[in-house]
Amino acid sequence: QVPLVESGGGSVQPGGSLRLSCAASGHDCRGWFRQAPGKEREGVATSGRSSDTFYADSVKGRFTISRDTARNTLYLQMNNLKPEDTGMYYCASATCTARWYISSLNPRESDTWGPGTQVTVSA
Repeated sequence: QVPLVESGGGSVQPGGSLRLSCAASGHDCRGWFRQAPGKEREGVATSGRSSDTFYADSVKGRFTISRDTARNTLYLQMNNLKPEDTGMYYCASATCTARWYISSLNPRESDTWGPGTQVTVSA
């Protein structure tokens, strides 16, 4: 059984929107990360056990992370997309430790990863 599977990526023009989904199982603390070509993987948004949320400064006000507990699915609504949002987007999960809550956007704090879904923003 694959614990995390992303979907919803695609190509959009600047200013457009996409919603990513992640069919999740396992750890309760989850998040979205991305990696652009030639760059390190970075945290985008994370959600704790009580649905407390954390966002990278670059996406605040544009992206929203949410979860559907009944469907065990994690979402990332992305609005007003910019070319710099282009990259492979990954869903990840981790054990909900105090350390995770301090630095959940650090990819090193997640230990289970999906295969990723590509997001491309271009005119």
